[in-house]
Amino acid sequence: MVRTGSRRLGWGLAALGMLLVSTDSLWVRVSGADALDIAFIVGVLSLLLYGAMALRQAAVSWASLRADRWPLLAIGVLGAISQLTFISAITHTEVPNVVAIVASAPVLAAAFAWVTLRERTSPRVGAGIALTVVGIGMVVSTSIGSPNLWGDFLALIAVICFAASTVIWRRHRDMSRLMGLALAALLVVIPTAFVADPGGLDAPAWAAILAMGLVCNPLGRLSYSNAPRYAPASEVTLFAPVETVAGIVWAAVFLSEYPTLLVAAGAVVVIFGMLYATVLDRKGAVAFGTD
Repeated sequence: MVRTGSRRLGWGLAALGMLLVSTDSLWVRVSGADALDIAFIVGVLSLLLYGAMALRQAAVSWASLRADRWPLLAIGVLGAISQLTFISAITHTEVPNVVAIVASAPVLAAAFAWVTLRERTSPRVGAGIALTVVGIGMVVSTSIGSPNLWGDFLALIAVICFAASTVIWRRHRDMSRLMGLALAALLVVIPTAFVADPGGLDAPAWAAILAMGLVCNPLGRLSYSNAPRYAPASEVTLFAPVETVAGIVWAAVFLSEYPTLLVAAGAVVVIFGMLYATVLDRKGAVAFGTD
């Protein structure tokens, strides 16, 4: 039996990772740049950052590359597809649509974990997932009538890859996170290098992309990828709605897209669902569980 002290670390890493990644939609919109230009620059910056960090742990990184080549390749492919489709989705549909679809990650990850890891989802986690889905439905109900179907489809592909990668991280807990993320960044850079043309970007666009590529996106992904070391995949992905709620908040504060009362109520439901499934037991005390 593993005390929730270790699980709590996984929850904290997941929450921090999703909070940082939640700013991606804001940076993409503020930059006003083409999706491929953004993906290329962010990929290059992430590759440099992860590569430098991996070199500082060269022995561990190379050992993991030799021992975990196929899981690392899977992580790289899934991470690259998720990054490309997510950025493209933001440029093709409304922010609330994209971040709402991200909230389906817990359901997908729980299903993937059950099939591949035989990791059973407890009734408490299942109830938390149901609550988050209800909350997200409330959050985006006012914008469901006018989605861009292509953007929504890209967002769905992104979240499927995101959920699948979480399960792989969970299965291979000792696999180098830095090597996996660096490989994903490399697989973003290679195809976009032939079509990206960032030379025409202005200073505000560069500032937004640099904030995304040097700080928020890479550190968020690094934090989130470490979370499955300490908590089950179904619980880790339960924090995906953090991106949904925070993304809508960023849109309201910085893009003047203000939430309605229903959106605010939905955010409360989402947060309660996450707390119910993780931190609190039925009596409001800190929960304990097995890993």
